[in-house]
Amino acid sequence: MSDPTQPPVNPASNDPAYPAAPSYQAPVGPEAPEYGQAPVYGQPAAYDQPPAYGQNPYGQQNPQDKYNVLSIISLVTSILLISVVGIITGHIALSQIKKTGEKGRGLALWGTILGYVGLLVSTIFVIITIALVIAAASTGAGYYR
Repeated sequence: MSDPTQPPVNPASNDPAYPAAPSYQAPVGPEAPEYGQAPVYGQPAAYDQPPAYGQNPYGQQNPQDKYNVLSIISLVTSILLISVVGIITGHIALSQIKKTGEKGRGLALWGTILGYVGLLVSTIFVIITIALVIAAASTGAGYYR
């Protein structure tokens, strides 16, 4: 009787003879920079090596690479003639950009400029409209007795 933990042995094995596995050469990659040389930027770091200077690990964006959201909101609301919102968000965005170094300073600047221009134009329009209403009311135009 055979041991149940051992695999069965086949004395008449007709397995074909397989050729030996081919040997391959290791891939040749870029050499590591010597002491005193700057690393090559824009190339991914080799396995088990820290990323090169200026690159974030795990493929994250640098904070300087993204636009400030309030600067975009400032420009869009100023174009849509919501001037007060454009002015407020533009000033907040300029303050945040100065602290964080994000992109979007030009967008925030144009948002505040267009917001102030829109506010000025709408104020002039309201003043002229009120003056015309007062002038029409004082001449009695539109009233028949």
